[in-house]
Amino acid sequence: MRPFLYESATDMPGALKSGLSNADAANRAPTQFLAGGTTMIDLMKLDVMQPSKLVDIRKLNDPALRGVQATSQGLRIGALVTMAEAAEHEAIKRDYPVLSESLWMAASQQLRIMATVGGNVLQRTRCNYFRDVSYANCNKRNPGSGCAAIDGVNRLHAVLGGSDQCIAVYPGDWAQGMIALDAQVEIASERGRRSIPFAELHREPGTTPHIETVLRPGELITAFTVPAGPHTRRSLYLKIRDRESYAFALTSAAIALALDGDKVTDVRIAVGGVATKPWRVKVAEDSLRGQPLNEATALRAAQAAFAGAKPQKYSEFKVRLGQQTVVRALLKARALEV
Repeated sequence: MRPFLYESATDMPGALKSGLSNADAANRAPTQFLAGGTTMIDLMKLDVMQPSKLVDIRKLNDPALRGVQATSQGLRIGALVTMAEAAEHEAIKRDYPVLSESLWMAASQQLRIMATVGGNVLQRTRCNYFRDVSYANCNKRNPGSGCAAIDGVNRLHAVLGGSDQCIAVYPGDWAQGMIALDAQVEIASERGRRSIPFAELHREPGTTPHIETVLRPGELITAFTVPAGPHTRRSLYLKIRDRESYAFALTSAAIALALDGDKVTDVRIAVGGVATKPWRVKVAEDSLRGQPLNEATALRAAQAAFAGAKPQKYSEFKVRLGQQTVVRALLKARALEV
């Protein structure tokens, strides 16, 4: 690990001032915010991220960063809420189960106790070529150097949203539930506060894989809001992986569903483990609205979800597995008692 400065912020204005930087690459940013640290410290040890300064925000008492508020209008979840706190919150478990389940299926209990939801959505890819600095050709870590994964071992890589510059998969689980439920992201900086749709937070790699989000230098996520709706209770997260625990998704599906009898009145579908960013498939949703939900219509939606897939040599299986995951998740959601 390289030498770095450490600062423990005591108030929000001080934290935002300390966090301001003019970085052009996330792994070489002069300053990074530190919350749970379960990803940041790991990547610093690997020499993938090389911040010159860490601003620790864990001691901030700003109410905007903490707690879960549940009302008839929806949820507000502070960015410093831990994954464990959010997963165990009674209102989230009861009214937004897709969010609770996606957190329970992520990481280990020890990590969930430490990691924050704000940091969780910003976690970086587990692509081996990104995390192993002995590979020079990684556009996400070393812009302009190439992508070793495209002609390498790419079984775990993305089949949706990739480019000829990068096919690294987004590794998170909770983000699929958030994008499916039309969450919003609250952001603060010295320039003021703003709110954006969660769907706009992450960027596809395109020609700049090293720029992963739309966050500006010095900006800090403070909270997430999730609107209430008739679809949130009949929701779930299905994760398919090589082993049952402590493994990242090969494929996953976040489903939120509203039914009138057997007819779909509203549906939200996001898929994980298969895309370069949290990935909602509205074309699949559109094929289901107003239709009865059965194996045939679920399969048609699943096929639509992966119609644009571009698998690599070793990731072709993800297309079929991803379709089967969506079908299974939809039928499982239909069977829920709400």
